[in-house]
Parts: sequence; C-alpha cells; structure tokens
Amino acid sequence: MARPTNDAAEQEREARALRRLLRSFRSTDSYGLVLLMIIATYILAVTLSARWTGSVVLFVQIATVRLSLHTSKARRGLLAVSNVVLVVAAAGAVANLFSEQEGGLRSFVFITSSVLYVVAPISIVRHIGYRRQVDQETMLGALAAYLLIGMAFAFTYRFLGSVEDAPFFGDKGEGTMSQDLFFSFITLTTTGYGDLVPADNPGQSLAVLEALLGQLFLVTAVAKIVTVWRPRGWQEPSAGSDPASDA
Repeated sequence: MARPTNDAAEQEREARALRRLLRSFRSTDSYGLVLLMIIATYILAVTLSARWTGSVVLFVQIATVRLSLHTSKARRGLLAVSNVVLVVAAAGAVANLFSEQEGGLRSFVFITSSVLYVVAPISIVRHIGYRRQVDQETMLGALAAYLLIGMAFAFTYRFLGSVEDAPFFGDKGEGTMSQDLFFSFITLTTTGYGDLVPADNPGQSLAVLEALLGQLFLVTAVAKIVTVWRPRGWQEPSAGSDPASDA
C-alpha cells in the first residue's frame, strides 16, 4: 500500500528538479543562462553574413563573457584584465559598425572574440573545480566551458583566414564563420570528417592543440563529473535491498 505514496514522492522530486533546471536558464547566477548566450552567439554567427555581423556577435560575446565571470565568481585580477579586454572589444565593435574598411577592423573583431572566449572558460573551470559536490550547476558549467573553448578556436581560425595571404582551407577558400565553427567543433571532438583542413601553419598546429585540449577536457573534467555525479533516483541499491521489489 506504500507504492502510491512512494510514486507521488518520486514524481514530486522530479518536478522540483525540472523546475530547478528551468530556473537555471533565466538566472544570472546559473550556467544555464550562460549556455543560452553561447547558443545565441553560435546562431548569430552562422546565420548573419553582413559586414556588421562581427560587431553584433562581439556585443553578444561581451555580454556572455561578463555573465560567465559573474556566475563563476572570477577573481579580482582576472576580472580586472577581463574588464579591460571587454572595453577594448566594445570600442572595436562600435568602430567596426561605422567603418568603411573591412580588413583591419574585421581582423581585430575576430581576434578579440577569441581572447574573450579564452578568458571565460578559465574562470568557469576554476569555479566548478572548487565545488564540493557535483550537481546540476557543475554539469552546466562544464558544458559551457567546453563550448567556449570550441568557440575560441573558431574565432582564431577566422582571424587567421582574414590576415593570411593564402586561403586558410586551401582550395576550399578562406572559409566562412559557419565553416570555421563547424571545423572547430569537429576538431575539438576529434571527429575529423576531413572535408575542411587548414592548408598551412599556424592553422594546422592550432588544430592539433585544439584536438589535444578537447580530449584532455573530456578525460579529466567531464569524466570526473560523470563518475561522481549521482542524481536522485540513480543511486545504487543499499545492501540488503532487493532491486526486483521495485519492479
């Protein structure tokens, strides 16, 4: 006769967990909102193609990085350096909106975007590394840091494509923002389809570095989190209990 009570309690726990997850996507103190900002940046980067696209994406990145630093409770030193970079990035984004020349300012926007996305995951990894328990926020933070690393390399590839004399992808051309993002995440996950390949250095060396970092991140951070994390309802049966009794 205790079954309905147990089922109701389990459903209530699941409902609370779902509400907590949904709240994380609108709270400035949660990595859920950071994830939404990263996704918004990705969508803007691959869909917009006008000259002012870089500035719009950079503005969203500035907001994303600032939110990441707030959520991860960045240290004063890192926060001070980041604020300088954010101000410089904002100034460059504004200048790019009103400039008739695409070359220099466009390259500046790309390299600044890359720097911003390097700063954020450093702070996030430090923050989740010191958490005493592995919970929902730890999982969201690890995913956000992983995506930020991929975005950082993508904008670095875009910067190289805009300043190098030879096309970044050889006979495939300089590449677009969409192609750079695709290549970056394929490299980060070591999937390696082979349809896009850097034609020369430093692009080739950066691709190797990204693949190594991607594997290192998965082996250490993500593997550790998955091993330790035990959501309610996933715990192993206690000694003496009969798993078949729940059937």
